[in-house]
Amino acid sequence: MSDIRLFDYWRSSASYRVRIALNLAGLDYETVPVDLLDRAHKSPEHLERNPQGLVPVLDIDGQRLTQSLAMVEYIDETRKAGFLPADPAERARVRALAYAVAVDVHPVCNLGVVAHVANLAPGDTVREDWMRHFIAPGLAAFEKLLAGFPPARFCAGDAPGLADICLIPQLYNAHRWGVSLDDFPRIRAVEAACAQHPAFDAAKPTKPE
Repeated sequence: MSDIRLFDYWRSSASYRVRIALNLAGLDYETVPVDLLDRAHKSPEHLERNPQGLVPVLDIDGQRLTQSLAMVEYIDETRKAGFLPADPAERARVRALAYAVAVDVHPVCNLGVVAHVANLAPGDTVREDWMRHFIAPGLAAFEKLLAGFPPARFCAGDAPGLADICLIPQLYNAHRWGVSLDDFPRIRAVEAACAQHPAFDAAKPTKPE
């Protein structure tokens, strides 16, 4: 049994990011499912782990970490995983690319927000309309930001990094909610490259049996 434990939900984008990062760093870890649909994230047990009542939570190196981006950067810094460039300006540009998804698009598309919207405006297509409204323009902006980076296999070079770690879970959501990627050739190319990478493949959402 690994001494690294990830409390996650299989469809959580934030959890997906951390699974990718752990795999890229070559770390063995134990997954502890927290079922969001059963509201296990609001249980006293989980609130003790994370007072925000969110996933993921990562136990690593005797530390208990919350917030997926903090976890990914901790893994990068402690394992020298190379998720960010060495140059400060380039590092800032890659962070901005990653945050365009993780900070601006993902938060308004998470389970709690969308459930609240569906309660306020009931309807058969409310969830789908909400998701498409935010995901599609978010990816359009990401595609334009990618144009500022030299063509490469991944978002910012020939090895996957922070931007790819954040992009791929959002693309899973885009496919789930019927958002077309036809107008985003750079994004599609990155997605294809990541699909061939074992760290991304092993992190893919798989519903627990």
